[in-house]
Amino acid sequence: MDFLIYLVCLVIGVIFVLFTAIAGHFFGGHDAHVIGSGGHAEAGADMSDAPGISVFSPTVIASFVTSFGGLGIILSQFNATKSPWISAPLATVGAAMIAGSFLLVLRSVMTKTQSSSEPHIADLVGVTATIITPIPENGVGEIAYVYAGSRYTAPAREERGAAIGSGASVKITRVAGSQFHVVKV
Repeated sequence: MDFLIYLVCLVIGVIFVLFTAIAGHFFGGHDAHVIGSGGHAEAGADMSDAPGISVFSPTVIASFVTSFGGLGIILSQFNATKSPWISAPLATVGAAMIAGSFLLVLRSVMTKTQSSSEPHIADLVGVTATIITPIPENGVGEIAYVYAGSRYTAPAREERGAAIGSGASVKITRVAGSQFHVVKV
């Protein structure tokens, strides 16, 4: 009877993997575009906004179920571990280790493949920019700067409140929220 339970777990896990691979190939990925909002929605639960995969993702659960079934079948073939009181706990521990290792590999791959062309705020201090909308005294204008080969614009104010005319070169001294503070070069 215990062999049958292990076999069912193994078969269900393999069928799930094959189904998701085929369905993912023909019907696309896990994300959806929201019509009318111009937004992009990610589906699935995770414990952070960082790239990654949840412990409760179907892929990790399927790896656990498949491993449990396969290990249970193997362990039930030996006299020392033939009893379900021995093979089931060992299969559970082994499946947890395999699923945990699989989870770590997936998280590592996803973290390394996620990148952005957006600059990090700390990297912008000291970058030279050009005033494209004049900064009035104690007011806000707009700058344009190039970072990593891409051109960006941002609201800016002069560090001491002075006015700066259009076309002037400035250096970014700090960023507070979405507002850049600059000094004339």
